[in-house]
This record gives sequence, C-alpha cells and structure tokens, in this order.
Amino acid sequence: MLQSDPTASQDLILTEHKLLPLETFTGSLGQRVYQTLRHAILSLAYRPGEILRKPEICEELGVSRSPVSDAVARLAAEGLVDVIPQAGTYVARFSMAEIREGAFLREAIELQAIELVAEIITDEQLVQLRRNITVQGALLDDGDVAGFYQLDGEMHDMIRNFTGFRKLSAVSETAWAHVNRARQLVLPVAGRVQATLEEHRAILAALESHDPQAARLAMRRHLRKLVTYLEPLERSHPELFNP
Repeated sequence: MLQSDPTASQDLILTEHKLLPLETFTGSLGQRVYQTLRHAILSLAYRPGEILRKPEICEELGVSRSPVSDAVARLAAEGLVDVIPQAGTYVARFSMAEIREGAFLREAIELQAIELVAEIITDEQLVQLRRNITVQGALLDDGDVAGFYQLDGEMHDMIRNFTGFRKLSAVSETAWAHVNRARQLVLPVAGRVQATLEEHRAILAALESHDPQAARLAMRRHLRKLVTYLEPLERSHPELFNP
C-alpha cells in the first residue's frame, strides 16, 4: 500500500545513510563516484548540514581519495556541497531562494520545450509516452511510489529530448536539483501521486491533439503544483535550511 504518513517517510529518509554501490552506475570511476554521492545527497541519505568525511567515503566505496575529491568539487559547483576551509565539507542546507529559482528555470525550459514538441511530436514518440504513462498507472496500482517517480523523471526527459536539443535535459536537471532534493521531504503526500498521474495524462492528451497552448497550460499546472507543497518546508524543517 502507498505510504500515507509523510512524517514516517521523512524519518526513514533522514536516518538512512548509505551510498549505492559503484556498479549501480556507468562511466569512468570518477563519474560513478560522483553519481553515487549525488544520488545520496538528492535522496537525503545525506541530510542537509551533515558533514562528508572523505576517508569514510573512500573506505565504503573502495576507492582512493582523488576521485572522491573530484566528485566533491563537482557537487560544490552545483551548490549541493559546501566546502569550508579549516572546517570541513558539508552537505548544503536548503535555500528557499534556490528552490524557487530552480523551479522557475525548470518551468521556463519545459514550457518552451512542450510547446515545440506539441507541434513536431511523431506517432512513434507518442507511443513511447503512452507506454510510460501506462506503466506509471500500473506502478501506482502496486503502490510502487519510487518506481512511479522514476518514470515521472523519464517522461519529462523524453519530452525534452523530443525537442532535438541535446543539452536541454542536463541544463534542466541541474536547475531542478535543489527542488528535487527538497521534494523528498514531502513524498509521498496523500493523494498527490494520483493527482500527478492525472496531470501527466492531461499533458499527453494535449500532445496527442498537437495543441501547443493546451500542452503549455497542462505542463505549467503540473510543475507549479509541487512548489505549493515545498513552500511550508522552511517553517516545518528550519534545521535543514540556511538561516
């Protein structure tokens, strides 16, 4: 069954502390170290404000210090890690300003993207989206919230890729990182997963109609809904936010 108590979900997320094995990811050693650390930060396995001890990370992953230091530098450039000289390396606390900015940038990108895609989407691409959303419904019926949100991300990625712009997804995901991390605190909200599925279906219907304005409106409603759940977090979890 779907988890209906968000507090219990938060406690589980915030107390779990585990890096995924490097074999979970692909690419060079440095890329895989970066990916597992980034995943741990975005999933809140490492909580905001928590110190990152490089020797422990090296031991857990079975790697030398160099790829870990490189990964931390990349994460610092993304604003996910704070490196404080003579003090240590810490997971960045949340900033509501960064969350709002990330949501703004993601919306700007995705609204333009879906308008374009509504005009040029092919029958084959529509089949891919339908299959994705059909499986979303099946996962929701099974209570697999994690699987549902994985396909949610893949759906958005498909729509961005349908524009033909290769760098669009990378830019959008970087902008969305702070929002994605913060939303782990509110997932799952009772009724929100089902509402998300309906929003996805509305987006698909607009694309099937090749209606750019309807697609833009459906996407805007979808993206803005999440922010309404994130706004109260600064009050409910002040210890996780910058003063």
